[in-house]
Amino acid sequence: MAMTMSEKILARHAGRSELHPDELIEVNVDFALGNDITAPLAIEAFRSAGAKKVFDTERIALIPDHFTPNKDIASAMQAKILREFSREHQLTHYYEVGRMGVEHALLPELGLVLPGDVVIGADSHTCTYGALGAFATGVGSTDLAAVMMRGKIWFKVPPTMKFVYRGKRRKWVGGKDLILYTIGQIGVDGARYRAMEFTGEVIESLPMSHRFAMSNMAIEAGAKVGLIAPDDITEAYVKERARRPYEFVHSDADAQYESVHEWDVSGFEPMVALPHLPENVRPVTELDEIPIHQAVIGSCTNGRLDDLREAAEVLKGNKVHPGVRCLIIPATQHIYREAMREGLFEIFLDAEAAVSTPTCGPCLGGHMGILAAGERAVATTNRNFVGRMGHPESEVYLSNAAVAAASAVAGVIVHPDRV
Repeated sequence: MAMTMSEKILARHAGRSELHPDELIEVNVDFALGNDITAPLAIEAFRSAGAKKVFDTERIALIPDHFTPNKDIASAMQAKILREFSREHQLTHYYEVGRMGVEHALLPELGLVLPGDVVIGADSHTCTYGALGAFATGVGSTDLAAVMMRGKIWFKVPPTMKFVYRGKRRKWVGGKDLILYTIGQIGVDGARYRAMEFTGEVIESLPMSHRFAMSNMAIEAGAKVGLIAPDDITEAYVKERARRPYEFVHSDADAQYESVHEWDVSGFEPMVALPHLPENVRPVTELDEIPIHQAVIGSCTNGRLDDLREAAEVLKGNKVHPGVRCLIIPATQHIYREAMREGLFEIFLDAEAAVSTPTCGPCLGGHMGILAAGERAVATTNRNFVGRMGHPESEVYLSNAAVAAASAVAGVIVHPDRV
């Protein structure tokens, strides 16, 4: 029987030779993760169930990244729960402030999530690892607790939607723009409990950072996973990082898809998602000059080194507008160090932007950039719901790093070519 990537990975982890969409199966999990918001609930459920040990001390990561460095007493207590549980169970992969990063940038960087894996995380953007060719998805905290105990989880096999991107990208158009365009076309529930498979020559030419951005936001279309077939670019990224064996899995040529969407991206511009949904997408040049108060460049979507390089290219020789706060948040310590080594920090500081230690921070309205009533931000983050970055009367516009940097300079949302 012909199968898609998603179906093949699940079949192999369920000990089956074939699977069909909508089947309910139990699969073995290769890796599980939680953060300082979700893991404390999982730990409470783990203990309430009477569990005495985790299924594998090497296959669980706890990463305090959302409200860290701790912004208040409550967040300090949350982080303390992770720290103490990790010590109690001798977890190999607990990453403290100073060693950690935003979880969905950190784990691929460390070679802990790999092609062909089944990965679950108590965070909705766990789907990021689909860029490596893994079946990776977010779950609830009680599901994480069950996996920490047993190393297994139940799934309903999702049908697969195929997305084909052809043509040649213009400068400043990347993975973030492709996924925003896609969500704009199908809506925030257009792939609900589906596997999204991103293909075509445009995807094949994307660097890993852009692929991660696309898979990261599959959840914004309601998808269970967002997969990209592994290739030479994947291999170059993974081979120097992998801490265990991995397997490339590809869809069969005659695999059955629920639907196929195909676009020529040659004429695409950078995209912007307007408040208050990621589906409210328009090309940047179609926007009126919308004033902003804050620009945020970072997050698990666009806080990688390529993103910082794009921002630096725009900011070099420019100053952040006097009425704008520009926050730049490298996603991991390694990215922070590399950006500093390349001289990007000097460009950011000369432009009068602020550079932060790795944290999710403002993305979820946590800290390090909360919006007041009436304020407006353009951000490289992944969600722009009401109150997402602060006050319910604030607004968030989603873009790529170049657009965010250009808007910080102009004081209004603009195409990078404008500065």
